[in-house]
Amino acid sequence: MAASKPKWATVKTTLPARPLPLNASRSPVTTDSLLIRPLVPEDARSLHILRTQPEVMANSPQGRPDKDLEETQQRLSPFLSPNDEKTFNCAICLKDTGELIGIGGCHQLVSMFGWPAIGYMIRTEFWGQGLATEFVKAWLESWCELPRAEAELEIDRRTLLSDEDEESSPEQVTAFTLVDNIGSQRVLEKAGFERFLTWEEADLRDPALQVTLIGYRYVLGDHLRN
Repeated sequence: MAASKPKWATVKTTLPARPLPLNASRSPVTTDSLLIRPLVPEDARSLHILRTQPEVMANSPQGRPDKDLEETQQRLSPFLSPNDEKTFNCAICLKDTGELIGIGGCHQLVSMFGWPAIGYMIRTEFWGQGLATEFVKAWLESWCELPRAEAELEIDRRTLLSDEDEESSPEQVTAFTLVDNIGSQRVLEKAGFERFLTWEEADLRDPALQVTLIGYRYVLGDHLRN
């Protein structure tokens, strides 16, 4: 288990061009089972159903259900205009009915590892049906299709593919899960992420406790369209 603190390196890489496309200009994406679309203010009530499921929120840094609809609206606000140019988060809906069953995407352009990060949540009654994997694969395709710009980025050196990458590195998306969140680990691995780090740190839900976390990375490389 990695116990050392991160050492940082500045690398030349690519990133999606800023500002990111606004919600109003983002086209919905359909998969076999899902409609993946931009978030809208009217999603607050459906999102509240998701964010008040204890099993869902147990795996989040918050660690508890939202107290009320107002708290859910506060959590939704960063992904709506005028903040939408700073994130690439989506509503995860059933294709047949349009019902919102989850939320996911890039909520952090700069993660704990320096790279953009992906996260997702899906209502418990839809777990175990392959929908999270379907979403992550589709979202990655959309992410790779965004216009790119050259960038210099300060990143955790432990994300590098080799010591030879200290000056330049192919673009990555990162994620992390609790060690006992086996379902999320399977989703990431099926979508093409690789495990690269295991470590312990204070639990954000209860700083008096320690948790074991697993870091994942997805190397865009040849997947980029631009």
